[in-house]
Amino acid sequence: MLQLLLIIPIIGALLTALVPETTVENKQKIKNIGITTAMINFFISIIIFVLFDSSTNEYQFVTQFTQLSFCEFNVGLDGISIYFVLLTTFITPIALISNYNNINNKSIKLFFISFLLLETLQIAVFVVLDLFLFYIFFESVLPILFIIILVYGSGQNKERSALLFFLYTLAGSLFMLLAVLQIYSHLGTTDYTIISLTEISLESQKILWLGFFIALAVKTPLFPVHIWLPKAHSDAPLAASILLAGTILKFATFGMLRILISFLPDATHYFSPLVQTIAIITLIYASLTTVVQGDTKELIAYSSICHMAIVVLGIFSNSIQGIEGAILLALAHGIVSPALFICVGGIIYDRYHTRNIQYLRGLVHIMPVFTILFFIFILANTGVPLTLNWIGEQLSLIGIWERSPIVAALGATSIVFSACYSIYLYNRISYGIFSPFLSPIVDITRREFHILITLLILTVLFGIFPNVILDSIHVSVSNILFQNPLSPRG
Repeated sequence: MLQLLLIIPIIGALLTALVPETTVENKQKIKNIGITTAMINFFISIIIFVLFDSSTNEYQFVTQFTQLSFCEFNVGLDGISIYFVLLTTFITPIALISNYNNINNKSIKLFFISFLLLETLQIAVFVVLDLFLFYIFFESVLPILFIIILVYGSGQNKERSALLFFLYTLAGSLFMLLAVLQIYSHLGTTDYTIISLTEISLESQKILWLGFFIALAVKTPLFPVHIWLPKAHSDAPLAASILLAGTILKFATFGMLRILISFLPDATHYFSPLVQTIAIITLIYASLTTVVQGDTKELIAYSSICHMAIVVLGIFSNSIQGIEGAILLALAHGIVSPALFICVGGIIYDRYHTRNIQYLRGLVHIMPVFTILFFIFILANTGVPLTLNWIGEQLSLIGIWERSPIVAALGATSIVFSACYSIYLYNRISYGIFSPFLSPIVDITRREFHILITLLILTVLFGIFPNVILDSIHVSVSNILFQNPLSPRG
């Protein structure tokens, strides 16, 4: 059943390619095929989740393809990857629907084909059981996103933003490729199970760890290799920003859990103080930078860097609470951050064609429903109780507190900083006298309301009942932390 998640988006892309983009009816048909395909994939992932057995640490739904001689093309799920797959299949239709009406002047066919292919590539990152294939799919999203930003981006500097995104992530990942080739030259394979059963000396682990960490730090992103993210967000179309924030940044989170902690535990323990220091610097620097931003999308992008720094602290806390909190916060960020991009980069930008905070004011007078939903997501972004962000941040900080109270105290400053820039953004846009430079407009449409309310329900529901996730990831997190070998199960 797992192979269906990889095949269905490709079939949808092929069907989309067969429809001529000549008439309004055909363009509508292309949209319907793309969104229907994404929704079918989401429902299949729900079925897989229902059938998934969270009481074991074994890989499940394993499918093996033995035709390739240079690597083992095997796919499977464990208790951690299942949630990242669910997040991917959930966010993809959200991204497509959010850009439903504002790409009519450009190639709709290319747009939907690109995002359907991206869905397959993203799912493959989380389900492949081979290190070389992980690198292949980790990098494969770059050319597609590069084209999307160039063709559908809205900023004046979209060419520069696309190049920054492509070159930063490509250059960083070259170190990962060298590490993967080094492992292959010594073991003759890059299969996850064999690597997990292999003893690697500490000195070798250190070298390999640095290669993987550089690539993952760029994708997270961490200071000082974070410049590409705000630029890419500011000039990318809304759907691309949603995918970047919702799923693609989670490649690094998943890679740290799957590779650094699982395969290189001694080096991870050795370098943990360094990573914690980098994460704290990233957190404070990005928070102070966020406060002074004048572009709404760049502000949300910098806030993403702050939240991902907390995720990194939780992952490298070497505690079950911290790692579980990091996973929860990563999932929460994958829901709330896309919602904020929809608010500022979709709803507001579609109406006024500006993201300048100083230009926007007093929207509560004409958009009360939008203002209420925007306020709830702003509160979730600050990590207030009864939201998934809150429980994720708290568990991450509690986990790091057990190892270093000083680092935890510095990490807790994110609570104050996030309140500062989030409330500033909301207050500046929503309240005050209605701007004389703006014309009165209608409130959010039914389509926009349904998107936001769906994201809101998940944020609050899992914030109230986080054990739904915690109970099902506990076995896998314990296995990663205590290094019990994983074995496949069909």
